[in-house]
Amino acid sequence: MDEKQLTVIEHIEEVRRRLIIVIVFFFIGAIGSFFLAKPLIRYLQNNGPANDLTFNAFNVLDPIFIYLKVVVVLALILIFPVILYQFWAFISPGLLEQERRITLSYIPFAFLLFLGGMAFSYFVLMPYVMSFMKMMAGDLDVTQTIGINQYFNFLIQIIIPFGLVFQLPVVLLFLSRLGVLNPEWLVKFRKYSYFGLFVLAAFITPPDLFSHLFTTVPLFVLYEVSVIISRFGYRKYLKAEEERKLEEIKAEQQRQIDEVMERLNEDESSQ
Repeated sequence: MDEKQLTVIEHIEEVRRRLIIVIVFFFIGAIGSFFLAKPLIRYLQNNGPANDLTFNAFNVLDPIFIYLKVVVVLALILIFPVILYQFWAFISPGLLEQERRITLSYIPFAFLLFLGGMAFSYFVLMPYVMSFMKMMAGDLDVTQTIGINQYFNFLIQIIIPFGLVFQLPVVLLFLSRLGVLNPEWLVKFRKYSYFGLFVLAAFITPPDLFSHLFTTVPLFVLYEVSVIISRFGYRKYLKAEEERKLEEIKAEQQRQIDEVMERLNEDESSQ
């Protein structure tokens, strides 16, 4: 077996080990979520966008399905920092020591942005969406009979994507700090990025113009903030590269000096 094949196998083994750790923490989080799921379900039923709704179960198994969905989603939210850390631990051997310390510090901010994205979708976007749908139902003279399983599915489909989309600043900062991404590319391809965010907003919001714009504008702002943040990260990368090159030049000069001194010592000893 050659060295390249051994390296691939080692990488696969490392991925497997990281996945096992995530799965173990997921089960631990799921155990804790079993105790948190019931009060959370009651809160989501009686507050926020659902405070004046009457829910119905259209299937005998709907209550258990809802309970299990909330347990799984809540467990994933709780272990999100663990998932980020395992990803960081997988790629950290390829980073310099300074890069390891800096990128590790991004994990708390990524988790806060994840929670912020979900909070934005639940407290800001969802009430508008529900009121808009209620208005549409009234205009069409339609009586809404809302299934609790369908409501929770819709809620999860809204809040989780927003939590992930709000990772954009950290992702771009991370790539810029490693020198993989030049912020000037973000500026150069801004219109394509805007189009991608516009399409993304169409997938994660109801099919009406106002809710689409209500989602797209914050995403555009988030992108611009990400560009500004990534510039700071890229400057630090350039500075670190300059310091590294200076260290290499100094090391090379010191090596040459040592070689000259060694030759002089050899000449003196031979005389």
